[in-house]
Amino acid sequence: MEKIDIPRKTVYRLSLYQRCLQKLRDQKVETVSSEDLARAAGVKSTQLRKDLGHVGQFGTRGLGYSVATLSDAISGVMGLTMLQPVVMVGVGNLGSALLRYAGFRKEGFEIIAAFDADPAHVKATTEQMGVPVYDVKDMGRYVSAHGVRMAIIAVPESAGQQVADILVEAGVQAILNFSPAVLNVPDEVIVNHVDLAAELGSLSFFVS
Repeated sequence: MEKIDIPRKTVYRLSLYQRCLQKLRDQKVETVSSEDLARAAGVKSTQLRKDLGHVGQFGTRGLGYSVATLSDAISGVMGLTMLQPVVMVGVGNLGSALLRYAGFRKEGFEIIAAFDADPAHVKATTEQMGVPVYDVKDMGRYVSAHGVRMAIIAVPESAGQQVADILVEAGVQAILNFSPAVLNVPDEVIVNHVDLAAELGSLSFFVS
């Protein structure tokens, strides 16, 4: 399916709508109004309707959106009609916690392998998590051979850029970066940084 040119911020909000819709499907809800869906996603209803215009024409006045139809349409646009393979790099405390998170599959992602430089982590995590963990030296070859296009990095700052370079060289096009390192990647590679310390720092401004 050819990718539609959608602004990055809109893509992010579409992922929020999809998460809300998935919860409604789990609750057996069949229809939802734009106001209720917008409220659940934390946006204005006018913004939601504008964003959904990138997906197609949906909704019936007075009835709202079909939850299943809209969810399937967003999945198609986002490339989530089948499980998207992802690799995890770094299985220390944070990486191990992410491997335990069961919500990735519900959102359309599957961590198919993890990599670490510590042999002890490789053995222990494979046994505990049920996800194969390999030596980081095998990462580039594995990613290339399995056609993986998405990766999660949870390594120390000193290793972040080197890991990113190997992943990009192997074909990764999107990275979720939990490393403190600011990654330099080609323009066509998307990086979302998750800096937990910075997020807490910004929250502290609002604490009296």
